[in-house]
Amino acid sequence: MIVEGLLIAAALAFAVSIGAHYTGACMGMPYAAGAIRSGSALLLMAPLALLGATFASGGVETTVGHAILATPALSLGVALGIVVAAFSLTSLYNVLRIPTSTIQILVFSAVGGGLGDGIPVEWGTIGRFVVLWAIAPFAAFAIAFVLVRLADRTLAPEPATGPKKRSPATVAVVGLVVVGSAASFAMGGNDVANASGAFLMTGLFGLAMAGLVGGIGLALGILTWGRPLLERVAFEIVRLTPRTAVAAQLGQVLVILAYVAFGYFTSMNQALVGAMIGTGMARREPTVLWKPVRAILAGWAAGPASGIALGFVLTWVLRSVHAT
Repeated sequence: MIVEGLLIAAALAFAVSIGAHYTGACMGMPYAAGAIRSGSALLLMAPLALLGATFASGGVETTVGHAILATPALSLGVALGIVVAAFSLTSLYNVLRIPTSTIQILVFSAVGGGLGDGIPVEWGTIGRFVVLWAIAPFAAFAIAFVLVRLADRTLAPEPATGPKKRSPATVAVVGLVVVGSAASFAMGGNDVANASGAFLMTGLFGLAMAGLVGGIGLALGILTWGRPLLERVAFEIVRLTPRTAVAAQLGQVLVILAYVAFGYFTSMNQALVGAMIGTGMARREPTVLWKPVRAILAGWAAGPASGIALGFVLTWVLRSVHAT
């Protein structure tokens, strides 16, 4: 009972960290364009993420729960080590205000946990993940590129807006709230399994309860800890007009929802950055501020390596303590 309680607490804490981590990826664009205030953005995002986690995460939950490690039921101790490793690393990135991929951290923490406990890893699944993760930012890039080119050819020219302008009353700005809302729902379906997949790995909860519990954690994280990453993505990474912001966010959303529909997941941040670069290439304009992006790229590279290392160490330590 004690280990079960610790696992539930750790998974909830991880979900809180995930919810905070993706506020910028979902609502950074509408906030930067002045379409919505920060408090309203978080209040809108939280219930949508909860709905996505509860009703759209089943396929991803199944993939995380049963397709990473080759075991019918993971021990509670190993699952606890995996979740604690992933939660610790995600929280570290949150403190550093560096958007990264919690999905990649979780998957490689699970790989490390499996290696630490002698559980066979489903390397074929890991290989598919890596290929799909590599495709996602390029797919988002292409969608955003095409959307901007089509919009610029069919709609009137728009004036450039700086990242701190708050009052452009355009259809594009209203559209930003819509696509930001869609991104919030998609994030719930795409990312909740990072935390709640451990419930399926161990058989502790079924699909519906796992999604609900994880979704509650996402919503709490958005409301209590979401502002720093919202500010980071909104004002320190990109300079977009309302129209290009809509294209970038929509490119991200379409890619994420397509993955979730097939039971896979990918990085919200990587898809968004790919889409943002696509909008810049479409207009031959520098939309991405590369100095902070270089820090983000370093975080993406370090995430899987640190996940596998910490997952291995924590699982090995927990197994050693249990053996004694």
